[in-house]
Amino acid sequence: MAAVLSSSTGAFALTRTKILLAISLAVTWWFASVLPHYRPTIEAKFKARLGEALQKIPSIKVDWDTASDDPRDAYNASKVALMIEARPLPHLVPQILHMISVVPPDWRFLFIGSEESVVTVGRAFATKNQQVIGKLDLMVLPKPWEIDNKENVFRLLTDIRFYQEFLPGVEWILKYESDSILCANSQTSLNEWLDWSWVGAPKTPDDRFSGNGGLSLRRVSAIKRVLSFQARFNDSEPEDEWFGKRVYILPGAKVAAGVDQALAVEDVYFDNAMGYHVRNGGRELAESVWADREQRRKIFGYCPELSLIMDMKLEKERCPDPPPSSYPGAGYAVPTPSPP
Repeated sequence: MAAVLSSSTGAFALTRTKILLAISLAVTWWFASVLPHYRPTIEAKFKARLGEALQKIPSIKVDWDTASDDPRDAYNASKVALMIEARPLPHLVPQILHMISVVPPDWRFLFIGSEESVVTVGRAFATKNQQVIGKLDLMVLPKPWEIDNKENVFRLLTDIRFYQEFLPGVEWILKYESDSILCANSQTSLNEWLDWSWVGAPKTPDDRFSGNGGLSLRRVSAIKRVLSFQARFNDSEPEDEWFGKRVYILPGAKVAAGVDQALAVEDVYFDNAMGYHVRNGGRELAESVWADREQRRKIFGYCPELSLIMDMKLEKERCPDPPPSSYPGAGYAVPTPSPP
């Protein structure tokens, strides 16, 4: 009996460990009862600090609309002014910039050239800016496409794959060449011709198809209709003449005829033309348009931009009364001044 009592007494004996354990439990219970009273204060201070931090963060607007990332989206993808030129001619840049200034602003421009001519156009600061804003594209066609001579250009323009691969979604093409120009004084907008299938310059005053292609507006849907059942033989007639014979009889097509429905002057003169095509930079001109001195004066007064694409004499180089054969536009080769 004494042994059992002694053992029980030993189990309830106070030791340092038991005392520290009791104190820890008491402190824990005290913190547990006090902490809920401080939580609202801590949360309020945290929210206040968070609000101050958010006020110091710069505001950022995130635009998730990616449709405007391409600057070309600002223009009408169905309207393209097209030049195909492999030669690195020195007047290409001012000519293209002038055309950009007079063609309606919703049109885009495409220059297809050789590596040399694309470099010539693309290195100018003004054309770089037009590329940045999406107005102008420069392109070198991949093999086997070639544009090194007129026949290869004719083959290109009469191949439906060209329109499918490089001009998807394009419905209207303003085709202009290095020897054609639109006149800023024209009161007619290019967009006024969009219901026509083909319009260009007449060869005769009563030409049934005024569609010379050097400066012409073409509707791609009509071109594709022709190419869907017709194919041009290589080394045959020029592409504009080939298209003309077919678009003219195409059901539902609307083509220009005579001078009253013409867009440009080439072989036949008429007042207030939208533009001029001067073959070979003015070295192969129609005498009916250019032989008369007063008519030449009238033409250059109305369309002074022609000096961008024609070989011109300086005033000091001209004779007081030059004969027709030595004046630009007489139908003869224009002599090039010798270097000093």
